[in-house]
Amino acid sequence: MGLTVRQGLYAALAVIGLIATGYFNLQFMAEHGSFDVATFIAGGYANPAAGSISADLTVAFVAFLVWLPAEARRVGVRHWWIYALLSFTVAFACAYPLFLFARERKLAAQAA
Repeated sequence: MGLTVRQGLYAALAVIGLIATGYFNLQFMAEHGSFDVATFIAGGYANPAAGSISADLTVAFVAFLVWLPAEARRVGVRHWWIYALLSFTVAFACAYPLFLFARERKLAAQAA
C-alpha cells in the first residue's frame, strides 16, 4: 500500500517539525551550554509575540494529550504513549503529525 497525499504530507510535516525544532534547540544549547528547561521556557515568554505563540502551542499540546489516548484506542493505533513522550522529548511539531500519519495509515488499512 502506497502513501496517500495526506499521509505524505503528515510524514513530511513530522520530518520538518523534527528538523526545524532541532535546529533551534541546538542553537539554544550552544548559546546556553546545555538544555536548561527553565531558561528555555522563560525564553518562550521573552516578549508578547513569543508569549502568544507559547500559550497557543501549550493549549494545543494539552488538547492533543487529552485527545490522544482515546483517539488511538478508537482507531487502533498502538503505543499511543510514544507520541506523548516524543512531544516532551523531541517536539510537539514532530509528534503530532507523526501520530496523524500513523492514524491515517491505520484508517486506510481498515478501509482496504
